[in-house]
Amino acid sequence: MTGLSDSFQRPINYLRISVTDRCNLRCIYCMPAEGVDLMSHNDILSYEEIFTVAKAAAELGINKVRLTGGEPLVRAGLPELVRLLAGIDTIDDISLTTNGTLLTHHAAELKEAGLRRVNISLDTLKPDRFQRITRSGNLEDTLQGIEATRTAGLNPVKINAVVMAGINDDEIPDFAARTLSDGWHVRFIEHMPVNGDESGVSRLVSVREMKHRLDPLGKMEPYKVDVGNGPARYFRLPDATGTIGFITPITEHFCYHCNRLRLTADGKLRPCLLSEDEIDLRESLRRGAPVAELKNLIEEAIARKPLGHKLDEGGKHRGRPFSQVGG
Repeated sequence: MTGLSDSFQRPINYLRISVTDRCNLRCIYCMPAEGVDLMSHNDILSYEEIFTVAKAAAELGINKVRLTGGEPLVRAGLPELVRLLAGIDTIDDISLTTNGTLLTHHAAELKEAGLRRVNISLDTLKPDRFQRITRSGNLEDTLQGIEATRTAGLNPVKINAVVMAGINDDEIPDFAARTLSDGWHVRFIEHMPVNGDESGVSRLVSVREMKHRLDPLGKMEPYKVDVGNGPARYFRLPDATGTIGFITPITEHFCYHCNRLRLTADGKLRPCLLSEDEIDLRESLRRGAPVAELKNLIEEAIARKPLGHKLDEGGKHRGRPFSQVGG
């Protein structure tokens, strides 16, 4: 393992892999109500192809992998992919981002296959509001998924909440209270103006405002987490067993510390989530290119990684919806 760095001397050790563009929900900030044009089955990388890319990346220095979607658990046989990835000696952390609605059926098997951790997207604790935000979901399914994940030992379970002004920002204290009552690890995420969000309305609630709304719960102290590869900064309320994290892609963006690449479900390697620059790995995979060629393409993607995005300058991402690139 040689280690990887981009042209700005940022170490790159983290690969996010989208296994499908399909999802069983239609969250208002991620996907239009009618959905998106889905990729054909033949366009999606097989698990064996994903394994080949991950192994090549691991030989270069990638040691952390996260599986995403769409909703990754709508793709059949996901534990088998986890088992393949867990067999790569130099990958020491395999995690999953999911909406949690299917976890009651899969958490134990995923743990047995080698999955380490789970992040669950949950934007409200109100059943009626959950239906409005997801356009189809049942809150109880996700809550049961959280408990199934904890029971399976996939800890720490992190709860990702996208905070949207006028939609769910009144629930910030309610989520934070769960770090006291239930030991939840909650991460508040600033809303990003991205393609797929059809409202056209700015829903940004800054991290400063989020913290202000938490003042009545007590003084938060900075907290250092033992595991995780993401950009969140963590805090803990007095007497809490859980933590509160803030992910700030707009007001305090973290591009200068970005350590990741993204592999889309159709085999494109993206140096940056918010750039449409992509390198096609699928073509090389399907003509039987040698591993050395895949490694060269991975290194090229890293060399093309930009310094940062432009969303903090008032721009809007207008490329592929996040549901297609593993947001």
